[in-house]
Amino acid sequence: MNPPKYNCPVDAALSVIGGKYKLIILYHLKDKTLRFSELRRLLPQATPKMLTQQLRELESDGIIHREIYPIVPPKTEYSLTEFGKTLTPVVTALCDWGKIYINKISK
Repeated sequence: MNPPKYNCPVDAALSVIGGKYKLIILYHLKDKTLRFSELRRLLPQATPKMLTQQLRELESDGIIHREIYPIVPPKTEYSLTEFGKTLTPVVTALCDWGKIYINKISK
């Protein structure tokens, strides 16, 4: 399989984190491990199918780790991989900018 070709580094980054809910997922996982049900509560606008798709893509790209516990009912936890943790400064910077933007538009 040939690796994808990108026009620039931003293109490469957005191909990994550019999904509809991916940055929000990364924001919630930056400091802790969460179960699927907890992520669903934190992203009520995401359908379970869309959330699952976004999580699988992040897992496929090596950004998050999915741990499945073989119990009844099944328990699945998500956390950032070491590589995924390298995105924490990016997520934090976007969060900080978002706070500034919210403050600016609410005046």
